[in-house]
Amino acid sequence: MAASSGVILEGSAGRLSRCAEFVLVFLTVPLLLYTRAIPAWPITILLAGALGAYVLLRRDPGFDSGRLFRWNGARRVAAAIVFRDFLLLAVLGFAVWQYAPGAVFAFVRRAPVVWAAVMVLYPLLSVYPQELLFRAYFFHRFQGLFGSGAGMIAASAIAFSFVHIIFGNWIAIALTLAGGVLFGTTYRRSGSLLLASLEHAIFGNFLFTIGLGEYFYRIHPF
Repeated sequence: MAASSGVILEGSAGRLSRCAEFVLVFLTVPLLLYTRAIPAWPITILLAGALGAYVLLRRDPGFDSGRLFRWNGARRVAAAIVFRDFLLLAVLGFAVWQYAPGAVFAFVRRAPVVWAAVMVLYPLLSVYPQELLFRAYFFHRFQGLFGSGAGMIAASAIAFSFVHIIFGNWIAIALTLAGGVLFGTTYRRSGSLLLASLEHAIFGNFLFTIGLGEYFYRIHPF
């Protein structure tokens, strides 16, 4: 009985610890950024957070670090993901062309060199660190809170969307909520962070190219 009680207490303590970790990393930090309680340096904070997540995951014997660098089951699901993404990108592009035709390729025309730099640097400095935090780290650390199925995908997508409140517009929040579901589903199906990052990079670069990037780089003036 005493041993059983100890296990229960240890399990409860573990859940409380994970809850506190979740609140601190995925709720408190975005709110501090949004309110300017800490400097609005999102890339710096993202890279620091991703580095911390990487160190924790590599030191965790229960985590398969191969997920961070190999394709795992990517080949098995790649065709279905490409088909799905092609349809979604076509719909998104058509919607922008219909409702904001002046925005289409505006970034490319206005600043082609900067656009080209974004196409290269965004996946490296933003996409992979985000996927490391919101997919690999989130899925592993908080499985005890949200499970490993639809609940985990939903929780990860909501946290991913919530951090984008720093941009102060509903378009960024709505698009990242949908994107979080897509990238989380891809990561769960394939076990490959690289595949999820590639998908994220394709969608992100597409948004910048068709004129929606302005919703993702102007920090909300609190």
